[in-house]
Amino acid sequence: MAHSKTLVQASIGGQSALGKALIMLGGSVMIALGAQISVPMLPVPMTLQTLAVVLVGLTAGSRLGAGAVLAYLVEGAMGLPVFAGGGAGLAWLAGPTAGFLWGFVALAFAAGLLAERGLARGLIGTFAGVAAISALLYVPGVLWLTAATPLDLSGALARGMVPFLLGDAVKAAVAALIVSGAWSALKARRG
Repeated sequence: MAHSKTLVQASIGGQSALGKALIMLGGSVMIALGAQISVPMLPVPMTLQTLAVVLVGLTAGSRLGAGAVLAYLVEGAMGLPVFAGGGAGLAWLAGPTAGFLWGFVALAFAAGLLAERGLARGLIGTFAGVAAISALLYVPGVLWLTAATPLDLSGALARGMVPFLLGDAVKAAVAALIVSGAWSALKARRG
């Protein structure tokens, strides 16, 4: 376990191409489920997507995590009802929330890097890392919101960032509890 970089590697070891594909598919399903737990707000709904994206990255690693998000985006583009509120279709990838959706790829990759570099095993380190990378998601999200809606930067910040800050802090804490707890459980199991 000492040489394992991610929880997936520590739990199931090396993966075949089929195993990696299944991990990405499972991650995309987890993200889709997170998107369905939603508080409707306009123009950006509050969902558990960011928590799911972070957890996929933290557990699967940078490449598999980003791959899971890309699979999720492709599934939605193909018409599967995976986006918030059961949304689907290509329009979502250019609509008001597209900056957040595309930003999820970088978020999962960054979370995976935290895990691969050993920065996401303890409670405090995981919380701080997740809080920092989650804050970066607002860059593409808010910028795209200003481009795709009549909102100016101030309005986009007020509607697409400020209402979500507390929730993101809670999600970072939940992710830290889950991941640090999983590492502790794995260590205890292996003695």
